[in-house]
Amino acid sequence: MRMRLFFISAWSTLDPLYYLCTRLHYIEQTRENATIFRVRLTRYKGREVTLSDGTIIKKNDVLIKIHLHNVRLLKELQWFDNDLRKTMILYKKVKESLPHLALYIQQHENEKEIKGIIGITMLNKGCERLGFEPYTISSRTYKWFKQLALYPIYLLSTPKRPPKNRKTPSPKYLFMSKGSLLTKYGFHIK
Repeated sequence: MRMRLFFISAWSTLDPLYYLCTRLHYIEQTRENATIFRVRLTRYKGREVTLSDGTIIKKNDVLIKIHLHNVRLLKELQWFDNDLRKTMILYKKVKESLPHLALYIQQHENEKEIKGIIGITMLNKGCERLGFEPYTISSRTYKWFKQLALYPIYLLSTPKRPPKNRKTPSPKYLFMSKGSLLTKYGFHIK
């Protein structure tokens, strides 16, 4: 437990530097409705993907890349040993943040160009219920790089002693079209 707290503390110290280097920014929010997303505009570089609503995401399409505020989440979840409880809290926080993301896109100066949102995660169980569509990363090199980059988050978010037979999940793209996001989450901010 001490080692886990040490890493979370060190990460908290380095997070502002990471934030600056990645060109991320926060979605405007009120204190009561703090979102767990940090975002940036990006051009998609993967293979062509057709989403369930017919939206086709092609190379160089403009997307909003979402990043979970992992340090904040890990601090909040560190006291829970139960994976199911952690998953439920994460699910709730993402669901509460999506209306803010919808509003952010609606008010963005490039709103007409934006085709959807994209994230990359190893923790993708239940993402379909939120409206995300998971897709395998086709580039082996990029998949390996993301697995390496996301592994510390995965380790810090798992129980103190994960079972030896537990397989490390592969990172996946999570997509949601702008139309799906606005239909499901637009104009619902409380």
